[in-house]
Amino acid sequence: MPDSSPPAHAGDPLVMGAVCLAALILPLSFSAGAVATPAIGRELGGSPEALTWITNGFMLTFGSLLMAAGTLADRYGRRRVFTVGVAIVTGFSLALGLAPSVWLIDLLRAGQGVGAAAALAGGTAALAQEFDGHGRTRAFSLLGTTFGVGLSFGPIVTGALIAGAGWRAIFWVGALVGSAALVLGPPRMRETRDPQARSLDWPGTVSFTAMLTTLTVAVIEAPGLGWHSLALGGLLAAAALLLAAFAIIETRAARPMLDLRLFRYRRFVGVQMLPVATCAGFVVLLVLLPLRFIGIEGRSEMEAGLLMLALSAPMLVVPMLAAALVRRVPPGLLSGFGLLMAAIGLVWLGFTEIGSRAVLAPMLLIGLGSGLPWGLMDGLSVAVVPRERAGMAAGIFGTVRVAGEGVALALVSAALAGLVAAELRRIPGLPDASLAQAGQRLAVGNPDGARALLPGLDAATLAQAYQAAFTTLSWTLPAVPAACAVAVLGLLAAPAKQGEGLPDPADRPTI
Repeated sequence: MPDSSPPAHAGDPLVMGAVCLAALILPLSFSAGAVATPAIGRELGGSPEALTWITNGFMLTFGSLLMAAGTLADRYGRRRVFTVGVAIVTGFSLALGLAPSVWLIDLLRAGQGVGAAAALAGGTAALAQEFDGHGRTRAFSLLGTTFGVGLSFGPIVTGALIAGAGWRAIFWVGALVGSAALVLGPPRMRETRDPQARSLDWPGTVSFTAMLTTLTVAVIEAPGLGWHSLALGGLLAAAALLLAAFAIIETRAARPMLDLRLFRYRRFVGVQMLPVATCAGFVVLLVLLPLRFIGIEGRSEMEAGLLMLALSAPMLVVPMLAAALVRRVPPGLLSGFGLLMAAIGLVWLGFTEIGSRAVLAPMLLIGLGSGLPWGLMDGLSVAVVPRERAGMAAGIFGTVRVAGEGVALALVSAALAGLVAAELRRIPGLPDASLAQAGQRLAVGNPDGARALLPGLDAATLAQAYQAAFTTLSWTLPAVPAACAVAVLGLLAAPAKQGEGLPDPADRPTI
């Protein structure tokens, strides 16, 4: 597809630095919300649902708008969309540092997600135009490393900031990093756009965002509404109807946002299993474990951040190791093996007691196992479809990954709340009307709120109920990565069919 940009050149390292700084904000925004939630709850209060939206609000808008942002970047200019996105993230970060209530934080976090989608879409597209050949490969490798650094050290940086300056400092630091990206990047970026770019698929964007929002609201509100309530059934039915409407819109659109015909490639379907597995077996733990360490076990934010390194630090090394091993081991086999490792680690995690440092070993195993497909799935997402479909394939994969993280987090959080409530029902004499809400409060790491609803219980009894619920969850979650491992081995192990070519690494898609 022709592009209005001049021929690619060696690239400006300051542009590379600006995009990496912007990319650093994204994993920090995810992990910071999780680690800061207990501190925000202690200062500002808020219901369990409202505290859950601190993370889910960001993930929802980020995931649902990523494909649309890529279209806008191609049509209106990559530099422009990147600049607007980073400016939005920076401005909302400043506002978050001043927010006086949890509901306002939730809204601002959703706004951050909008900016994050634009920043990622515009930034990666700009890099693809700024660098050429091996320089482009190195640029995207450095970008991936930046994500790994943010994911690995986000919890400990967040913990140190909370301990030293309070939770508001997290967002102010994000604003400072965003400001640096704005100063370094946009003045030096060349504006590029695709003159053949399609207009934004508004019906598809609206129906997809509405579907994802309705589903996320239904899952988050399920413990409070009751899993058998008419209201929950109505929300789930609405989400199903919106999904059907989105599919119909995309099949009839002249230039769809999501070409459903890509799912005819069995290897492409297999690649989509990888982010599903890592969402359920790794990403959700980045939120659940800090809430457990801080809220239930009573550890400091700094100590929780240090513990989280066992889970996240492997992402600095294992993806690069996987990229080297794939020359000798088929990527499907390597990814399937990693997912099975993560599943074993999740089962092991269920045996660890509250407050025990034995939790580090299964966390490390989960991080190691998840790191193997993590380092391969971005490349596989475009390598299993014809070269001319690579851009859309990457957009679909990115949406499955980010949107899946939000939905998986909502589902697992709701499941934990329901399991805690079920454990509390085993204790005789407790008011049944308060159990669901008490379970929600424990699930978000707020035992004081649970005791206020159930004043007859002590902290040890509540911790035991949480322990039993977390154990059940840890023994249930492995089914997802294990099933995905089987699917990956079946769909990716066989050689590609005719037409499923491998694109040139230098032709990496812009979004």
